[in-house]
Amino acid sequence: MTEIMSIMWLPFLACLVLVTIHSYLGIHVLARGVIFVDLALAQIAALGSTIAVLLGYELHSRPAYALSLLFTLIGAATFAFSRVKMRGVPQEAFIGVSYAVASSAAILALNSAPHGAEQIKTILVGSILWVTPQEVAKTAVIYSLVGLFHWIYRRQFLRMSFDTDSAERSGMKVRWWDFLFYASFGFVVTSSVKVAGILLVFSFLIVPGIMGTLFATTIRNRLLVGWSTGWIVSMLGCLVSYEADLPTGATVVCTFGVALFVAVMIRRCRAQSPAR
Repeated sequence: MTEIMSIMWLPFLACLVLVTIHSYLGIHVLARGVIFVDLALAQIAALGSTIAVLLGYELHSRPAYALSLLFTLIGAATFAFSRVKMRGVPQEAFIGVSYAVASSAAILALNSAPHGAEQIKTILVGSILWVTPQEVAKTAVIYSLVGLFHWIYRRQFLRMSFDTDSAERSGMKVRWWDFLFYASFGFVVTSSVKVAGILLVFSFLIVPGIMGTLFATTIRNRLLVGWSTGWIVSMLGCLVSYEADLPTGATVVCTFGVALFVAVMIRRCRAQSPAR
């Protein structure tokens, strides 16, 4: 156990930091019904990094991060102003198209680049095993600032996510608050993808949020359930990765999938069991 902790403590810590902010954002995403917004923004951020690579910068350099953030903010603005009521066309459709286009553009851009296949793999599953203390610290600071921002304006963000019609009737600037939500979301995603990759970031966002929704009704309790299960599953995935000598990011994603399946089965059994 000492050997495992000496090697895996940084990936453990990175997972704890990532789960903490993404579980909270996941509750908003589920309430809004835009499940794939994280994947779309993450892929748009990855496209920005890909363009930076083609311009001659390293994948994890500051210029690559800046270009990735710029692309993400453009995506955030697009999602905020595309939130219009169109008969038979939900916003999720636009988000899905954005993800597909950004993914295809990244593949085309890296098609002729040296080590393009390896870079695509890094973008998808990340390299959380090799995360540095500096990356974890910087990411934690960014997440803390975003968390503080959401705490200060929690009433507006919660109302936008859980009672949009009332927010519109009250005269709230819906598109402006949507942009602020997606922009802050974009700051988180840009940093997350750099550390953990698209698929793991999506798992951190959605699975703890689903678990919280399955077993709790209030937002506070959903957060507590999401955080606790997310932390436990993340650490379990890292341990399995170490013991089986498997890629850490992909292993943690699969562990989240198994945990979600078990949670759904438990919830169904509880629902079907006769009341005492």
